[in-house]
Amino acid sequence: MAMRRMMAAAAALVVLTVSGAHAQENFDSWPPLQSTFESTGGNGIVIKGYDPVILRDKCVTTFMAVTPAPDVNVYYNMIEFEATPVQGGTLCSNGKWRAMDGSATGTTPFRMFVKDGSFRRAP
Repeated sequence: MAMRRMMAAAAALVVLTVSGAHAQENFDSWPPLQSTFESTGGNGIVIKGYDPVILRDKCVTTFMAVTPAPDVNVYYNMIEFEATPVQGGTLCSNGKWRAMDGSATGTTPFRMFVKDGSFRRAP
């Protein structure tokens, strides 16, 4: 009985490993990153001035979050992502942002990929 469980567990591990390899994203196919785009948080907020750089094991940039009219407000922020080597480039993920004035912090599901100086964003 224990041998059957071990074999079943080993087979499940092989299936998970093989399916994970097929599920790997093709980061080169992501659209180019623009400096202005809709926030992943929604509510009509637009992100402006995104111009990331890679510093060792981090991707960093400053940016503005702009609320929609009629009550337009501009919030100045900075964000830092983990930089992971992948597919001949760098994946920037697990972003943590903070307001420049220290009034707010948060995380984002937004991801970027940079290769040969070209930044791409997750679809």
